Amino acid sequence: MSVFTTYLELGFRHICSWQATDHLTFLLALCAPYVLADWRRVLALVTSFTVGHSLTLALATLGLVQVNAPVVEALIPVTIMLTALLDMWRAGPALARRPARPASIIWAAPNALAVAFGLIHGLGFSTYLRELLGTQSRPVVELLSFNLGVELGQLLVVSAILLLGFIVLRGFRVARRDWVLVTSGAALGVAALLLLQLRK
Repeated sequence: MSVFTTYLELGFRHICSWQATDHLTFLLALCAPYVLADWRRVLALVTSFTVGHSLTLALATLGLVQVNAPVVEALIPVTIMLTALLDMWRAGPALARRPARPASIIWAAPNALAVAFGLIHGLGFSTYLRELLGTQSRPVVELLSFNLGVELGQLLVVSAILLLGFIVLRGFRVARRDWVLVTSGAALGVAALLLLQLRK
């Protein structure tokens, strides 16, 4: 395989793997409040997250910023917990009502948060990628293809989450509020376990 294809597959597998529990859990928390009909808003969120992690992934992989791996490993579960707690706080009657705030604010606030958390997750991606690259100092093709693989993996995971939500909400007639609380609570629990494991 070519270098591009190799790192494309590595990026995809880095997301679509049970070893990527932290990133999978973050995507679950990110998508929890939304249903399949909200796919445009979810796409905007994922794109915002992509902007954030692509920036720090590039900077850290190219050696332009230094990564403190233990700190980053601790911050990633924190981003999951904050996202899940925000989901749970927003869940309730507000889901069924038309928002009173301007639509621009509804879209901008979660997107800004996704960018900020993406910056942290990008540093986590870079740690893995630097281990693969070794001493190579300017891995432009590898960086681009790995990042593209990550994005393809994210889109697959997000699509699966939205489809599962559609099945549960429509097929089993589960209340949307209950779905948000259960999925966000699960993400919160996994993130807490990940954080506790780092202290051992």
